[in-house]
Order: sequence, then C-alpha cells, then structure tokens
Amino acid sequence: MQTRMRMIKMLSNNMNNSKAIEYTRKEIVEVASGMLDGSFHYLEGAVALSSLRHYAGIEENDKDFMIFVGVASEIDHLPLGKFRENWSREALERLEPEIEAAIEWAKRISKKQCEIIIERFGA
Repeated sequence: MQTRMRMIKMLSNNMNNSKAIEYTRKEIVEVASGMLDGSFHYLEGAVALSSLRHYAGIEENDKDFMIFVGVASEIDHLPLGKFRENWSREALERLEPEIEAAIEWAKRISKKQCEIIIERFGA
C-alpha cells in the first residue's frame, strides 16, 4: 500500500487533477472491496481509506469516510503492515488478540461504509 500511496501522490503532482482523482477513486474501490472480501487487511484498509480521501476530491469531513478516520485514530498504536517488521515476535504475539479484536470492531462499525463507497465510486 505504501507504494500505491507514493504513486497517488506523484500522480496528483504530475497529472491533471481529474485523472489523479479518477485513479485514486479506483484505488478506493479496490481497497474497500478487498476489505470486504478479505484480500486486504481490514485495519490497513481503514487507514488507507482515511488517507486516500485527500487525493480523491472528497470533502475533508465526508460522512462515508469519517468512520475510517475514527478507526485509524483508534488503532494507530498497533503494528500494522511494514511496521510489524520492527517489532519483536513476542510483542506481536502479545498484541495479536488486541489486533483481532480491533478487526472485528472495525468490521462491525464500518462494513456498511465500505459497501457505500464501492457503490458510490465503483461505476
């Protein structure tokens, strides 16, 4: 996901704005779809959606994305993605129950917004 975010930032700087927005919105649909079908880590997806909205021509306080901003804020202390490689195996094992509980909580409160985002931008 980090590589994709760099690509989106680069596109935003080097493309006309409408092309960058279109690309980012496709990425948003891909992330939300992956969150629902399990091909994208749910918590990492929530963090990504929280960030991607800035590059997609979406208002800062868009109601469909604010849930992901909240999830990202609540889980920012958990080791996710590439940051896991900097944590000890023991610490990761100790935090795994909290991560699993956070995934279940995030799914429970944001699944509907994933569906809405897919419908909204997936045409």
